[in-house]
Amino acid sequence: MTLRPFIAGAVLLASAVPAAARAEPVLLISIDGLRPGDVIEAEQRGLRIPNLRRFIAQGSHATGVVGNLPTVTYPSHTTLLTGVAPARHGIVGNTTFDPAQINYAGWFWYSSDITARTLWDAAKDAGLSTANVHWPVSVGARSVTWNLPQIWRSGHDDDRKLVKALATGGLVDELEHDCAGPYAQGIDESIAGDTNRAKFGAALIARHKPGFITVYLTALDHEQHQFGPGTPQAHAVLETIDGLVGQLVAAETKAHKDAVITVVSDHGFAATDTEINLFRPFIDAGLITLDKGGKVASWEAMPWPSGGSVAVVLARPGDAALSAKVGDLLRGLARNPEARIARVIGREEISARGANPQAAYYVDLELGALAGGFKADAPLSKPATSKGMHGYFPAAPEMRSTFMAMGQGVAPGRDLGEIDMRAVAPTLAAVMRASLPAAEVAAIALGPETPPGRARNGQSRD
Repeated sequence: MTLRPFIAGAVLLASAVPAAARAEPVLLISIDGLRPGDVIEAEQRGLRIPNLRRFIAQGSHATGVVGNLPTVTYPSHTTLLTGVAPARHGIVGNTTFDPAQINYAGWFWYSSDITARTLWDAAKDAGLSTANVHWPVSVGARSVTWNLPQIWRSGHDDDRKLVKALATGGLVDELEHDCAGPYAQGIDESIAGDTNRAKFGAALIARHKPGFITVYLTALDHEQHQFGPGTPQAHAVLETIDGLVGQLVAAETKAHKDAVITVVSDHGFAATDTEINLFRPFIDAGLITLDKGGKVASWEAMPWPSGGSVAVVLARPGDAALSAKVGDLLRGLARNPEARIARVIGREEISARGANPQAAYYVDLELGALAGGFKADAPLSKPATSKGMHGYFPAAPEMRSTFMAMGQGVAPGRDLGEIDMRAVAPTLAAVMRASLPAAEVAAIALGPETPPGRARNGQSRD
């Protein structure tokens, strides 16, 4: 595929602007699962989202963002902060690899797992204060001045205590005072949870005026999983989120008249009808052995699901015979229509894509099929309870995500074309006069002129 060229280096705004004037504060809002067409074609789709539509008229936007493998929340959000692919930043899935099932479905919550420099780091080093509301992989982020991290364990009320204990000391108390109510639980993905977090985000901006703040809203993703993309339920939630974006924009522009405000998403969405249990053939082939209670007793090769795709990890990565056995199994499954496999790739292509270095193979399911979690007694294929999914290989147009920016120095009404997700972080670093030298592609020119440029140091995205 062809991506719109990038301007090399950190030349973001018109060169005639004095250096001191180019250091704008940044508000970065993520709306999980926001499809670019829902904003660009809002009127045709019957969506009333005036605050998001402002970015199209008053700022610059991409027609689509080509993401990572896999196109799921945590790897994508970490790429949005680092400008590098999962193999470089270390967050290779939502959930940790847990073949013995002892981590209670734990996710990559902890920022210590990030192995690349983040925008939080860059902003702090540039002398800016930083803040975060619910961004993935944010627990313990040392460069965040005021942090409300995302984490949950059980959905019990103790999760609220856990978030408070891991947040910046005293921050939850002071914001609960300002907002006259408790902060949302970590596992709350409802529109009520988003409404709460947007309120706390606006209060944090008003109270502390951070130079760089990340805010994550999740209810649209939740609704699209439950009912499907483009459904009345998903549209209703997006229209409510539009109002929350308006609140955050108003708070930021009041705090910083020269702010650049960006709305992004992590992936698109596809409607689904079938759940594939890739564990079943691995159990049947003796690659996974179960105990009497149906739990994993031992394994030689293990699927690691990521929505619409599955990484396959070998217990002995250097064992050629084991690799061949697993490869034969996967190629046989790919010939079985019931398995709904679109493609299987090996280590060389996984590496070229910047994907999970632990994976010996990566399986891309057909759109409409999704990978289920571990169920010892489930069949290979069954009807899906989830009506929407992502996680497929990023070449699928349905997986395109969103990038929009407006504010100081951003050209109005500009269509940036299709861009690479790795360009977002260096672009925002340039706005803040900060440094992300390891970013794998160059910053995007958002200012009045768009000099020609080229992508650099990029992995294959197809």
